[in-house]
Amino acid sequence: MIVAILLAYLKRLGQTRHFRDVFWGVGAALVLTLVGGIAAYFAISRYSGSRVQTYFETATYIVAAGFLTAMTFWMHKHARTMTKELQSRSDQALSQGNRWGLGLLAFQAVGREGLETMVFTLAILFANSHQAAAPVHGYLVLVGGALGLVLALALAVAMYRMGTKVNLKIFFRVLGVTLMFFAAGLLADAIENFQQLGWITVGSHVLWNTSGVMSESSSLGDVFHSLLGYADQPTVLQGLVWVAYVALSIGTFVMLGRKSPATRAKH
Repeated sequence: MIVAILLAYLKRLGQTRHFRDVFWGVGAALVLTLVGGIAAYFAISRYSGSRVQTYFETATYIVAAGFLTAMTFWMHKHARTMTKELQSRSDQALSQGNRWGLGLLAFQAVGREGLETMVFTLAILFANSHQAAAPVHGYLVLVGGALGLVLALALAVAMYRMGTKVNLKIFFRVLGVTLMFFAAGLLADAIENFQQLGWITVGSHVLWNTSGVMSESSSLGDVFHSLLGYADQPTVLQGLVWVAYVALSIGTFVMLGRKSPATRAKH
């Protein structure tokens, strides 16, 4: 999305020759993210079934949830000014004749989001690694990631053709609420690992058992587990953390969205 806005602005300025500089930055960020993700996955896979893997998985869940939360509030904060900020930084790079400045701008944008996507994808892969059909689920996660990239590319092309007419505030609001549910599921997975490791002993009573209705290892259960943290036998603490995070994060997000610009300026 950021790259689409950047390209649309360059086109409006008649500076399409700088497109390749932006594409170089995007390509470098994607390669770095892909190589880093593959290296991290195979490095930790060597410890499959050990406590080391559980430690790494738990850390991945927490970091991914933190990334999603931070990204959501960052999007909310910059929704009104993102386009102007990108245009200002683009003007600065062009005025200084620094062709690498545009590439670096694209690299930073794609690299930051790519890192968050990599951590989130690893968290989903690890969340399904203990199931019997883990290899199949792993391929499905990769297919889902590829489809997500295709959809993102389609949205970027649409935004490029529409210029800067997209209402980023509404777009970020819908996306932000969705990401909060993803983050809540990751935190619930982290709590499950903490309890399995014996680091947390409170709230270990099982709330319900819906394995007969929708098993966590089934195709549908796998989807709900990966995206929303569904568990067919969740503990009390898992449920409390999930509900508390969703209520607090979405409540704060919505409350900030209702504040007028004048009110935010006073604070």
